[in-house]
Amino acid sequence: MKNVAPSYLKHHFLIAMPNMEDPNFAQTLTYIVEHNANGAMGLVINRPQELTLADVLEQLRPEELAPVRCQSIRIHSGGPVQTDRGFVLHPSGPVFQATVELGGLSLSTSQDILFSIADGNGPEKSLIALGYAGWDAGQLDAEMAANAWLTCPFDPAVLFETDSEQRLQAAAARLGVNLSLLSTQAGHA
Repeated sequence: MKNVAPSYLKHHFLIAMPNMEDPNFAQTLTYIVEHNANGAMGLVINRPQELTLADVLEQLRPEELAPVRCQSIRIHSGGPVQTDRGFVLHPSGPVFQATVELGGLSLSTSQDILFSIADGNGPEKSLIALGYAGWDAGQLDAEMAANAWLTCPFDPAVLFETDSEQRLQAAAARLGVNLSLLSTQAGHA
């Protein structure tokens, strides 16, 4: 019997298939931060909220008025887990109190990055999300086997140079897939 090493999806995009019934993930594009034998963690990157960085800063440092540009920096719904916890994806380079390097991309979770962005000293490009997507050991693998997701290699242009509403289609297009032409029925060959 052949010993097959598991295939993990860290630093990839998950494209929700049209048959995705979970409202937390229907029509989403998720960046996978970590995927290993213990489970997976990702951030949905195409669900902007009405909430802005100015709104968040009003809570974090109410004594200071947020710069006007912060009113146009949208906060995304990163997933249904710990929706009060913030995550910032940004190009590698700047390091904050809590920054993890992901290979050309970094994830920062400390408040200092938000203050740095607000003050004009932060990373030039970023995506701020509240909450994350989490899967227990084997759960994402089972969803993949059930055809719930397509995978796509990470592309910084999709994350940082494409409008939130266009990211899902842009990632699918990288695979040569038009999601509107896919059936909502899943099958196995």
